[in-house]
Amino acid sequence: MDLSTSTALVTGANRGLGRALATELLDRGATVYAAARNPDQVDLPGAKPIALDITDPASVAAAVQATGDVTVLINNAGVSTGANLLASDQDAIRLEMDTHYFGTLSVVRGFAPQIAANGGGAILNILSVLSWLSFPQAGAYSAAKAAQWSLTNALRVELAQQGIRVAGLHVGFMDTDMTRGITEPKSDPADIARIAVDGIAADAHEIVADDLSRQVQSGLAGGVAALYPQLAGTAH
Repeated sequence: MDLSTSTALVTGANRGLGRALATELLDRGATVYAAARNPDQVDLPGAKPIALDITDPASVAAAVQATGDVTVLINNAGVSTGANLLASDQDAIRLEMDTHYFGTLSVVRGFAPQIAANGGGAILNILSVLSWLSFPQAGAYSAAKAAQWSLTNALRVELAQQGIRVAGLHVGFMDTDMTRGITEPKSDPADIARIAVDGIAADAHEIVADDLSRQVQSGLAGGVAALYPQLAGTAH
């Protein structure tokens, strides 16, 4: 895919990976809508700030109406509440699902017709290694990302016939505000953005961006025993 002739919309583009993705696309000659709930927070030269709250259908519809030329959509906007599935408030758990699953779906439903009308293009959903692996301290996030992965799989089949390639990016910890309290090794968002945009340009369906994600992906075939070795010996 020739990104220099593309028009991309990146959600959550005011900071973190979203800002890095918008920067990478601009560097490659793309026209970029930098979407955020508060577009005044977008400080990226060359980008076109646009208001978009992915959990608000009216906001999604307004963004669709305000554009018209989008051929690449990157669903990056997300939230991490730290909610535990058994102990946390269900409103926090619901927010995770409303954002990562229903929010992503709403944006795709809004922009897919526009991309198709412009001759086709690409959609990239920013997933996570936690799409494949769950921890109790991030149970709500993992469940929502797993749902978003399933959504991505369904959409890539359904939208292929419209000339829209749907990809998912799996990545571990990145050095962003969302992971400020995590001490594990973190990737530079600029490096992940370059890998992601390389994947779009290469028409990839799946982009596995770091060693942790590759390791977990290889463990999927091993089932529960491979992914959750702490459960070994607990059967009765």
